[in-house]
Formats: sequence, structure tokens, C-alpha cells
Amino acid sequence: MDNDIIKRKKTNLFIILSAIFLTNAIIAEIIGVKIFSMESTMGFKPAQLKLFGGFVLDFDLTAGVVIWPIVFITTDVINEYFGKKGVRKISFLTAFLIAYIFIIIYSVTKLVPASFWLELNNTDQDGNPFNINYAFKTIFRQGLGIIIGSLTAFLIAQLLDVFIFQRLRHLTGKKMIWLRATGSTLVSQLIDSFVVLGIAFYIFGNWSLVQIISVGIINYIYKFVIAIILTPLLYVAHYFIDGYLGHEVADQMAEKAGEDMSTF
Repeated sequence: MDNDIIKRKKTNLFIILSAIFLTNAIIAEIIGVKIFSMESTMGFKPAQLKLFGGFVLDFDLTAGVVIWPIVFITTDVINEYFGKKGVRKISFLTAFLIAYIFIIIYSVTKLVPASFWLELNNTDQDGNPFNINYAFKTIFRQGLGIIIGSLTAFLIAQLLDVFIFQRLRHLTGKKMIWLRATGSTLVSQLIDSFVVLGIAFYIFGNWSLVQIISVGIINYIYKFVIAIILTPLLYVAHYFIDGYLGHEVADQMAEKAGEDMSTF
């Protein structure tokens, strides 16, 4: 295969994977303000789990977790073919863009609303009084603690994921894709689940350590289960990418990506 064609295919692959990663990470951060009941959504009664000190918890999760697993998978695929440098590049770019988006959203919520816009949207579908500007600010604006906690947890989890992934790849070679992908995700998300809560709701909020640990466990259980369920998608992604690049080129990229065994 011509070198220019190979180079173009590699570039196209990284752009596509980066676009998927960026889009889902950013959307997850924006929609994360909504908390939903998994049990009720699936038609079940609340779990009412009694954890530390009798603290009762249900599977109430941020809406962002619905699409966050796509970020897990994309991270592992980028890691497999582009290595630590590829993951670090897209992770720092994503963190910068998320911070930029939050700044823009905060600035927009400060704009004085047009009177006709308020008048056109002053009641809900049942005719009840409705403040559209207040709703807009409530939905889109997130607290400083949540933003800092989310960005910090995201970067730590991404860097830890790529480190563990490459270590496992060094031990397993080309085999056992499921182990290095799922293993790195399970460890990194364990840290992510507690870091974001600790910063957002313990340091900047008023949650107790019991609440942090309890909610963190619920979040991690979900991520753990989803990571296991979605493992076959990694093989599907590898199948199509190997077909697009050609097995020889794909193997060369994976081998080169696994050569850098330096730390973070």
C-alpha cells in the first residue's frame, strides 16, 4: 500500500476516533446536570440499599453515564493504535474544550433575556407560570465544585487508564484485548468515581464521607457492569479498523503504540 494512502488512513482514523471521543465526553458533561432513577426507568422499584451507617441509596445516576461508556471504548481503541501520546493529546484537548464550554455557558446565562422571549415562554404545557430564563440557567449552569471535580477526575482517570492499559499490553502482547481494555477501565473509573464526588461535594460541598463513599460505590457498580457488557464492542471496533487499515499496518501501529513504557 502506498505510504501516502497509509498516512492518510491513519490520520482519518485518529480524526474519527477523536471526534467520537470529544463529542461524547462534552455531551456527557453538559447533560450530567440531570439525575435519573435507573430503577424507575427500567420499571423496577427503588433498590433502597442500606450502606454505611444505615445510609439508604438507590441507583440514581447522572445522565452523563448513559453515553460515558462510549468514551471508555474510544479511549481503549485510541490507546491500542496510537498509544499514550494519542490518548494524552485528545484528553488534554477535551479537558480544555470542556472548560471553554463551561465558561461560554456561564457567560451566556449572564445575558439579559429579551422581554418577548420571556413572554412567549412564561407558562408550561399545563398553563402554570414558568420562568424560562431561570430554567435555562438551572439546566446549563453547573457549580464551580462540580466543574473542577469533573475535569480533575477526567484527566486523572484518562492518564491512569492509558498507563494501566500499556502495562497490561506489555504483559499480554497482542492477545487478551479484553483484559487490558476492561482492566484499565475498571481501575481508572474506580478512581474517577470517588475523585469527582470528593472534590465536588466534599471539598466544595457539604456531603459527609459516608455519602461520598456510598454514592461512589453505586456509580462504580454501574460503570463496572457496563464496562464488562460492552467489552465485545472492542473486538467489533478492532475488526473494522483492521479491515480499514489492513492487518499488517494495524499490527505495526499497535506494536509501535505499545513500545512507550514510560510513566505518565
